[in-house]
Amino acid sequence: MTSSSSRLARLQQVLLLMALALALGWALVFGDRGAAWVLGGATLILFGYALVLALEFVLVAWLHQNDPAPRASAIQLLTAWWQEARVAPLVFAWRQPFRWRSLPDTDAGANAGGLPVLVLVHGFVCNRGFWLPWMEQLRARGQAYVSVNLEPVFGSIDDYVPLIEAAVIRAEQAGGQPPVLVCHSMGGLAARAWLAVQPSNEMRVSRVITIGTPHHGTWLGQFSHVPNGRQMRIAGEWLSRLQQRERDQRPQQTYARFVCWYSSADNIVLPASTATLEGADNRFLPATPHVAMAFHPTVMAESLAMCSPAAISPAERTAS
Repeated sequence: MTSSSSRLARLQQVLLLMALALALGWALVFGDRGAAWVLGGATLILFGYALVLALEFVLVAWLHQNDPAPRASAIQLLTAWWQEARVAPLVFAWRQPFRWRSLPDTDAGANAGGLPVLVLVHGFVCNRGFWLPWMEQLRARGQAYVSVNLEPVFGSIDDYVPLIEAAVIRAEQAGGQPPVLVCHSMGGLAARAWLAVQPSNEMRVSRVITIGTPHHGTWLGQFSHVPNGRQMRIAGEWLSRLQQRERDQRPQQTYARFVCWYSSADNIVLPASTATLEGADNRFLPATPHVAMAFHPTVMAESLAMCSPAAISPAERTAS
């Protein structure tokens, strides 16, 4: 089974083609001024995103202030900028617009060794193509997965709850132990919204692994004018209501099933500690930016290791 459509994929295809057309137009208009003009303009059009990323890492350093996470050094921020500048085109100009249907969004497979099914939940302005490196690795190890496209792209996070419910049902139908939710960025908030709908949902998954999720919002959320962006504002109304529902349902060990990966070089979720949860298994990564964090070898290896039958659950880790 593979999703039949992705509005985000079409949007990103159009934006990429527009950028290429603009670069070509620049070359035609200013070609008589020499190669420097042509290359300089085309580079700015096609790779100007790297300048935006650089500004984001300046904000990372400026906004850290008294955040309890270790402060990233200038060298670490430069390293993180270079990582993100290389990974971003692979995700937003290749995997998501053109390769998002290259692998099925449900692969029950042989599910070797009784491993749990992984439910892959992407983040803001992404689609299931984001997870292609994970899907390839899961298929290689014979582990089943289910992936989703969270649409409408700029809708409310609450709109994604039925999509996650359908994905969990598909994972449950594959058999075996309760599935594991693996979520990047906003996907972790969508998973929390799904958990909060019914108290029984907590027992339907063995754990929730979040990667760079703005659990307490992000400073950048205040500038958003779309519903899901506004819902990620620090101390915002939507997040406050979600936290209250969670505490009402689970007053003790509210986030005991969560594993939260976070980094002080995260250029989207900032300050860094907003990606952690009280009582969760919070795991810190140095010099790792937002998108690249999802594909960090440590994140992938340790997250997959948690899915082995002998792995200690976050709740057991907290209790010990």
